[in-house]
Amino acid sequence: MRLTVFWERMTEHFGAGYADTFARDHVMSELGGRTVHEALAAGWSAKDVWHVVCSVMHVPLEKR
Repeated sequence: MRLTVFWERMTEHFGAGYADTFARDHVMSELGGRTVHEALAAGWSAKDVWHVVCSVMHVPLEKR
């Protein structure tokens, strides 16, 4: 998954105003105690991060 697709999906699910805030502030144990931004910077693939976000935030299957 390309980062552009990842951010499009984040924006679709959380809204333009909240997607970056969530990605910057929400620490997830499933990402090793990192935020989305930290996980991506640490080398996690966008696809893997998206799967974690979907699981943690209960994103509907049709949006995954």
